[in-house]
Amino acid sequence: MPNLAFSYKVTNDLERFSDNVSRCLLSREASLLLQSLHLKIKFNVKDYMDYHIGILLGVAFGLQVRELKLQVSPRIFHSLRLFRVPRSLYNCQTLESLKLNQRILIDVPYPVCLKSLRTLHLMVSYKDDESVVNLLSGCSHLENLEVVQSTQPDVKIFTIDVPSLQRLIIKSIGEVVYVIKAPSLKYLKVARYIGFDSIMIGNTPELEEADINTYSKIYDYTLGSLTSVKRLCLVSHSSITYPTGTIFYRLVYLKLPSRTDDWLNLLMFMLNASPKLQVLKLTCQDWSQNEKDGVKVKWSQPKNVPECLLLHLETFVWKGYKQLLEEEKEVVKYTLLNAKRLKRATFSIKGLNSDERIKMVKKLESLVRASKSSCQLRLLE
Repeated sequence: MPNLAFSYKVTNDLERFSDNVSRCLLSREASLLLQSLHLKIKFNVKDYMDYHIGILLGVAFGLQVRELKLQVSPRIFHSLRLFRVPRSLYNCQTLESLKLNQRILIDVPYPVCLKSLRTLHLMVSYKDDESVVNLLSGCSHLENLEVVQSTQPDVKIFTIDVPSLQRLIIKSIGEVVYVIKAPSLKYLKVARYIGFDSIMIGNTPELEEADINTYSKIYDYTLGSLTSVKRLCLVSHSSITYPTGTIFYRLVYLKLPSRTDDWLNLLMFMLNASPKLQVLKLTCQDWSQNEKDGVKVKWSQPKNVPECLLLHLETFVWKGYKQLLEEEKEVVKYTLLNAKRLKRATFSIKGLNSDERIKMVKKLESLVRASKSSCQLRLLE
């Protein structure tokens, strides 16, 4: 069997568990390589986990394991103990995928060599900023990296300087600055309570898709670093400042929220800054919350029609559109009448009664007929 998983929890004999798993691994035929090993360990306060887990990992490395997933957590939740990863891991030449979760400490005072590693998932603690640098600098062929920070971070500056990196996911809270130097990056996702002003992104000429969903403010200088992106999903539960004069010269797909502070200005800015845009998708935020907070937006007719509407926009989608605001109706009217190449306009009718649906359909159909484009109207439940 090339793929093995073992779980240890709520017992008092980690030594016996380690011994049994080691015997199991060593009983395999010498000609068979160990493709993947998953260890899920819930330790007790008195367990000598560094020693016993270290032996298990040493056996796995000797069997040339390709994929390793290690999850270490305490039986008593508030325990502050951490498992210190053995040094042998940082020089394993066969590892292609490594996932480390929960109460694990990354302490790397020296450069490492993980030349086969392609995928790395980290939900761990770090001794210092240098440990992050030393770990990632030794992953010369790393393509996929996911960083999850669910507690107050241990580092101040999290440096990701990986020329080979193609896919990056950051889910974080707390005050930490992420410095990203990944010229081969194709996919970027940033989520949770991370301050987007804490993301410093270098040149990413090959960026295909960026998915930004944060509860913090998004600043112009960070948004401006994504000008090479082709597909952009942008959601902020706070405010967004936009980089004046910036052009998203490759952007063809854009997803934005509506009914948030200043969403109309953001929409018009992105339309003007995205001359090649082909797909525009709007998603309504929770209306009751915005109504409670007194969010007010005003529509102002633009002086000039954006280039993307005149020449390129083919698909317009509005999820959660209910015609509750006059400004929303004006946006739909403006888009349908000015998008000369529009082929499909799709609107969600979920939550509307039959009378509301009939009224909406009649209004939308009249706008479609008035448009000079051959647009098809679609309604979704």
